[in-house]
Amino acid sequence: MVSFIPMWIGNAVFWALYQQQFTVMALYSDTRLNWNILGMELKPSLVNSINPIFIIIFAPLFTIMWDRLGKRQPTTVVKFALGIIGVGIAFLIFLTQAGNMSVNVGWIVLILFVCTIAELAISPVGTSLSTKLAPARHRVNMVALYFTSVALGTVLAGWLAKFYSVETEVPYFTTLGIGTIVVGLLLWGMNKWITQKMAGVR
Repeated sequence: MVSFIPMWIGNAVFWALYQQQFTVMALYSDTRLNWNILGMELKPSLVNSINPIFIIIFAPLFTIMWDRLGKRQPTTVVKFALGIIGVGIAFLIFLTQAGNMSVNVGWIVLILFVCTIAELAISPVGTSLSTKLAPARHRVNMVALYFTSVALGTVLAGWLAKFYSVETEVPYFTTLGIGTIVVGLLLWGMNKWITQKMAGVR
């Protein structure tokens, strides 16, 4: 149970950025992206389809990868850390287009690709971890506790979005990107201690 605390915090940080695809990224898509592709003027709402498509494509590949790696795969803590670092990197990619008012749609595809890979490293693993660490009679409660971190991250995503604007995008993406990467690195640095506390769960 003690080992779950830093994982819960890290998970909340991850979702605070990831869920901004429905706030900041949606606004960015509507006001900053050039949706004219090969002469076709596409709708900004299509941005919401990019992540699900990537999940459908890459989720089976992640399953195959973890299965083939077996005991050689990273610990759950490292997977969490990689997911958190990944979403932080995705936010830093925004900085390459700072000030550009007609951003090529390929950039948001790249950003959402990185976000999706990060999600696949942390989300299924987190749900599984909550059942593995739970006392036998409290597995449902533990899963519910896990999802409170998702809920907190989602609330933070909405709250943080109010600080975003064209004028503040450089400090906004820089602060959240670097801050999140630091959280991921700290979690990675705690890998040995947390794994020991998990008492056999990897």
